Amino acid sequence: MSGKRTNFNKSGIKNLPNDKPVLYRIQTESGKLNYAGVAQRGRVQDRLSEHLGEIPGASVQIERFSTIQDAREKEARVIKRNQPKYNKQGK
Repeated sequence: MSGKRTNFNKSGIKNLPNDKPVLYRIQTESGKLNYAGVAQRGRVQDRLSEHLGEIPGASVQIERFSTIQDAREKEARVIKRNQPKYNKQGK
């Protein structure tokens, strides 16, 4: 699927597409994964805004999917493989 990376701030998030479910990755400046999550179509910008100020990260990368189920399956694999600092363990 298609992906996009932007700064993890209000103006960067505002420019992200909202038309499909996404897997988002919040990363540090060095590229270390801090958090991975899923947002439904129409909620991408809102969901990412909920994390602003909570997770120190320099960028956010999204990967768009045709279904929310596909995004959730990929999220589970990413969390299992990378064990991001701010994801609850055992998800």
